[in-house]
Amino acid sequence: GMGGITLLAAGWIVVHGVSARDTPTATEEVLARALRHLAVPMGERRRPNPIPPGPEVLAEGRAHWADHCATCHGNDGRGDTEMGRNLYPKAPDMTLDKTQKLTDGELFAIIKNGVRLTGMPAWGNPTSEGDAQTWKLVHFVRHLREITPKELDQMKDEFLSIASHQ
Repeated sequence: GMGGITLLAAGWIVVHGVSARDTPTATEEVLARALRHLAVPMGERRRPNPIPPGPEVLAEGRAHWADHCATCHGNDGRGDTEMGRNLYPKAPDMTLDKTQKLTDGELFAIIKNGVRLTGMPAWGNPTSEGDAQTWKLVHFVRHLREITPKELDQMKDEFLSIASHQ
């Protein structure tokens, strides 16, 4: 049971240390993914996205992404930012199957509640308005594979105009 897992984890740490500089081992990746999966209750995993997709929804999701997510995940979702590369485990490339195969409900729960023992904080503002924002982000995460150079330029422009007004 859990006692065995705790013991294994403790033994692992003794042998491997806890430096955030190392690349996560395959075992850690599997563990992290299993924990992430278990962190999302079955009912939430099956939740459909209540917000219909559309250009406006994507634009809102994109603006929110540029504002809250891009620092670690990059505008293109590949995680190739200074912050993303230095997190432990490093920010995932969200265009890959590992992320894209998650259900909308799982993506929603991960954004809203964060992932323990990683750099992923809980972002969701616990209001229905906050939930709507999060569902729009789920649409945007789905869109990352098709993101265009034009959209990436727009995100840079939006970011610069926000930065210059602060």
